[in-house]
Amino acid sequence: MDVFQIKDAVAVVTGGSSGIGLATVEMLLEQGAAVAFCGRNAERLQAAQAQLRERHPQARLLAAVCDVLHAPDVQRFAAEVQQTLGVASILINNAGQGRVSTFADTTDEAWSQELNLKFFSVIHPTRAFLPQLQQHAAQGRDAAIVCVNSLLASQPEPHMVATSAARAGLKNLVRSMATEFAPQGLRVNGILVGLIESGQWRRRFEAREDAAQDWATWTGALAQKKSIPLARLGLPREAAQAITFLASPLSSYTTGSHIDVSGGLSRHA
Repeated sequence: MDVFQIKDAVAVVTGGSSGIGLATVEMLLEQGAAVAFCGRNAERLQAAQAQLRERHPQARLLAAVCDVLHAPDVQRFAAEVQQTLGVASILINNAGQGRVSTFADTTDEAWSQELNLKFFSVIHPTRAFLPQLQQHAAQGRDAAIVCVNSLLASQPEPHMVATSAARAGLKNLVRSMATEFAPQGLRVNGILVGLIESGQWRRRFEAREDAAQDWATWTGALAQKKSIPLARLGLPREAAQAITFLASPLSSYTTGSHIDVSGGLSRHA
């Protein structure tokens, strides 16, 4: 199946061993792309790789331990991707989780850590893979960067002040890169996710007060509390579908944009 017209493309997904990242790796493989993905946790990475190879035994797949905040690590990963799979034409920057804190209780160190994570988890991979993406685009072929961002970028929450600010900066960065890279034929877009099912929500579910509540009931109540119009949490695969669209030639005239994947939670037109 090649619905997204990316068969044989070489795609890279950072933070690909779980959640939205893993769902995106799987969707890209389903579409016939060769995929390289990375993560910091070797055990979780190996488990994800084994799971993917069982379901896609013929896939061209590369998994590598890599800390995207360490530039030399990312440069090595980029070289390995090109040597093993070929020149990358798709880069998915999948940043980490958010930090719960208000302005009053966010220390300088916490601010630095959060801003460093959100910006350099995109800056380092983009720098490392840019020559490959530019090489692909120079041949008149589609090349794209997609950044996974949060609705917090447009709709900040006071209990996540540092993450909200960093997410807004990342949204701006996407637009700036899109403008700079457009003359080269390289597109840059992002998605803004709301509440998506994840290990974080599963852990909160396990710690719920009412042990009789099942997952559907608990998440339904959470969606109601958060005023999500679609009355449920999103699935990682639903975010992956938006990512894959933006990474594909189907969005060939789209750059500097974001797709809202929040179930209607956004209050912005």
